[in-house]
Amino acid sequence: MREAFHEQLDSVFDDLAGICRSVEAAVRLATEALLTGDAEVAEQVISADVEIDRARERVEDKAFALLSLQQPVAGDLRTVVAALRMVSELERMGDLSVHVAKIARLRVPHVAVPEEIRPTVARMGAVAEDMVSRVSQIITGRDVEAAIALGRDDEEMDQLRRTSFVELLSDDWKHGVEAAVDIALLGRYYERIADHAVSVANRVVFVVTGQNPRAVGA
Repeated sequence: MREAFHEQLDSVFDDLAGICRSVEAAVRLATEALLTGDAEVAEQVISADVEIDRARERVEDKAFALLSLQQPVAGDLRTVVAALRMVSELERMGDLSVHVAKIARLRVPHVAVPEEIRPTVARMGAVAEDMVSRVSQIITGRDVEAAIALGRDDEEMDQLRRTSFVELLSDDWKHGVEAAVDIALLGRYYERIADHAVSVANRVVFVVTGQNPRAVGA
């Protein structure tokens, strides 16, 4: 009975890793749409989000079935509850990618990001995509060391957001309020994707060790 339970639990984590890969694709394509002004790519991200939502529902159904039928305790209960929280955060990361794609679509036929700030925004997208990719591997391997390292590396995204604010608030900014609002929102969206990635990684640490990630990484 317990062997079957753990097989089902492993299946839930496989599903989480699969959702993470879908989110990674959403981040990549949303950034592409943003930097190219490609409406079709933006629509692809927006339309595909329903699949992430459905995958979240499947994970929740599996997790609730394990809770009700198997009545797990101790470490197993911790793992199931963590999976429910992780899938919610992964879905939110997908939603944030949709927000990026919607800004891209809103500004078509123009590109939403002014030329001088494109390197900063492009790097935000690349960092967010990389962090989501690493989370997928962390989930699959239950890799505590990689999870702790991801939390430490989040500082680059924070610095990029600060840089974007400096650029849009400078006296040289000549693109108006609308573009400034877009950049401020984009910085927030990418930063939140990174924050959720760190949070999911931290939950993996807690699942494996039963400890706060800060205590493990100290």
